[in-house]
Amino acid sequence: MKHSFLIATAAAGLTFMAGNMKAADPDTSAGAAYCTESGGTVIDRIPIFGTNGPPSSWLVLTGPRQFCQFTSPTDGSRIHVLVQTLYSTTPTLAALAYYAKVAPGQGGGGNPASYYCTQLGGSDSFGGVNAAGGGWVGKGSKDTVLEACIFPDMSSIDSWGLFYNSASIVRGIDLTTVLRYGPPPAAAH
Repeated sequence: MKHSFLIATAAAGLTFMAGNMKAADPDTSAGAAYCTESGGTVIDRIPIFGTNGPPSSWLVLTGPRQFCQFTSPTDGSRIHVLVQTLYSTTPTLAALAYYAKVAPGQGGGGNPASYYCTQLGGSDSFGGVNAAGGGWVGKGSKDTVLEACIFPDMSSIDSWGLFYNSASIVRGIDLTTVLRYGPPPAAAH
């Protein structure tokens, strides 16, 4: 399964590169407005190392980002997507992973969403495998510390959202209805 996802991802990337050799970084303010217009809430988040310890020991890292939080009005479940990923009209690895719905692999131990993220080629770990923990901390969200699956192209969707989506369980909102980049032909439902 992972092999098929990687082939589809590579094909989409090559198609994009052939048509546009310079990838444009979407305008964050326009993406934030799109988030709100689509029914989401913009949450400013900062990367923090050491979130398994007391807040007084947390190490604030550089690189704040805006995530769009979608909350289901029926069950209160949530999904978070990086504003740039949501607003992009070109393929991102996070969007392609969401559309692909790759079945989770066996093994990994520990947190299944984190393991699934690495299976897809992303990472939600801060500082490698350790007990200190880390994540994207934001105010105004029930999810104070977010496990965001970051892909090599810097696109991101939260790890639990990706994991549940692989089993066709929608958290917050079905991102296929709001991602500006539509599904690639092989992933169209």
